[in-house]
Amino acid sequence: MNTIPALRNPFSRLVVGALLGSFLLLPGCGKKQDEQKQMTPALPVMKVQLSPASVSSDYSVRLEGLADAEIRPQVDGMLQAILVKEGDLVKKGQPLFRIDDSMYREQYNTALAAQRAAEAQAAVAKVNAEKLVPLVENKVIAPVQLTTAKAQAAAARAQAAQAAASARSAAIDLGYATIKAPVAGYIGRIPFRQGNLLTRNQAAALTTLSDVKRMYAVFSLSEAGFATFKQLYPGQTLQQKIDAVPPVRLTLSDGAVYQHEGKLESISGDFDALTGSIGLRVAFPNPEGFLRSGNSGTVSLFSKYDKVIVVPQAATVELQDKVMVTLLTAGNKVMKQVITVAGRSGQNYIVSDGLKAGDVIVTAGIEKLQDGMVIKPMPAAPPTQTPNVR
Repeated sequence: MNTIPALRNPFSRLVVGALLGSFLLLPGCGKKQDEQKQMTPALPVMKVQLSPASVSSDYSVRLEGLADAEIRPQVDGMLQAILVKEGDLVKKGQPLFRIDDSMYREQYNTALAAQRAAEAQAAVAKVNAEKLVPLVENKVIAPVQLTTAKAQAAAARAQAAQAAASARSAAIDLGYATIKAPVAGYIGRIPFRQGNLLTRNQAAALTTLSDVKRMYAVFSLSEAGFATFKQLYPGQTLQQKIDAVPPVRLTLSDGAVYQHEGKLESISGDFDALTGSIGLRVAFPNPEGFLRSGNSGTVSLFSKYDKVIVVPQAATVELQDKVMVTLLTAGNKVMKQVITVAGRSGQNYIVSDGLKAGDVIVTAGIEKLQDGMVIKPMPAAPPTQTPNVR
């Protein structure tokens, strides 16, 4: 059997060991070089450019009718009849409730009779005064008697006028026994029932009548939010800025977008001392009567920019209340860059500071990148503009 002779020379052993070691190291060096190549990640990048964008600011709102009138009795009495149902659409002047009017009818009849009697007495007093005129002219009686008669006639006329006023007041009370709609709108909840005793000073309303031909979305802004609002829209005066706000979109509580657009109509004259906020009101047409008072939703106010820097939100990270992008520098090295976000446009950020046109940023895979790391840049798709204004 053939055997490999033992290497008895120590030098020979050293040479063989060195050769074996070099062969073992060669695959390891190649593997390390491959790993270094694999450690340079290929990531998408984009060049920052100026582009148009629209920004939406969303606010929670409550809806109010054009006129939300609380219906209360103006005379005392028993509720005799309820002439409408909850949810009914009523016209202006339509009877809603009827209070027992028997007492008020008698008071009116009494006042009317007193008025007629007073008018008759005034007529008699006038005739008596007129009869004395020729007697005074012929010096049959003293002039003082005519003066007295004229004064009595004037007093009678005053009493007749007072009686007429009492009759009109009684007629008003009689009319109040039938409660009518002050405006057109929808009937709200009716907590009272036939036979309940009503008083003119009661705290609880019979119902609420909402004129919903036009609805108002009411919300508020903080002092900082109001300052931002004034910067977003052009105009020298506040009214000019209000007029410059584009049509407003309303999203209902179920997520549906209301079919009619609204218009910012007014801003309160001062800030609420308790909340530190100022109120705004947006008007929406409601021809179908779909919206009701008490509904909630969200309004979106839009502002447009002609030339701004827009970056995808996915290309940013937030750390300690700072928004950062990953900037590509010389030698394909990356560096974190803090940016100032002026608003959102769809899935993008509008950047007001921290970037300039021509800068290149990494758009994906940025979570594990550290400053100074080298990447292999690949072209990325530009940020898409999501249309916000319908």
